[in-house]
Amino acid sequence: MKKQLYTFLGIAALTALIIAGCKAKVETENKPADTAASKEELVKRGEYLVAIAGCDDCHSPKVFGPEGPSIDMQKRLSGHPQDAELPPVNKDAMKNWVLFGMQNTTAAGPWGISFAANITSDESGIGNWTEEQFIKAMREGKYKGLDNSRPLLPPMPWQSYKNMTDEDLKAVFAYLMTTKPVKNIVPAPVAPPDMK
Repeated sequence: MKKQLYTFLGIAALTALIIAGCKAKVETENKPADTAASKEELVKRGEYLVAIAGCDDCHSPKVFGPEGPSIDMQKRLSGHPQDAELPPVNKDAMKNWVLFGMQNTTAAGPWGISFAANITSDESGIGNWTEEQFIKAMREGKYKGLDNSRPLLPPMPWQSYKNMTDEDLKAVFAYLMTTKPVKNIVPAPVAPPDMK
């Protein structure tokens, strides 16, 4: 009887080990699917963060309808339109005011005139940036996320966005890399002495 009990316990222990081994193998084989789901979740989180952080406010050109300005979905997140003409800016007013253009994609102030960047996945936007460049731009306010580059100009609120977690910044970048690519070469900023 004792021999049968030991045999039964041995078989039960061996069965438990086989089941645990099979379960571990199945979990390991499912890792790529989990990674794909994580990437999808990362992009979805980034889409949410772009929406609540107000990126469209400045980086998306607007169309005007009966209810006022709304996002031009064909040019969403493409920055200040390269062919948009600006009226002359009153230099005296800029000493004490910040002025925004009708599209809300350009701003003028004591720093000069700045234009919202193209942040779509196109090469004229951030399509050829690395995640590291994006994070450096958001954390350090560096143009194109490059060392020794000019600072990001107002009204870009990178000083607030630098407080986002690494995971949030990675999610925003992941989402932006999935956006519709819009070719738009945003004008260079205009320094105060050169303003019209």
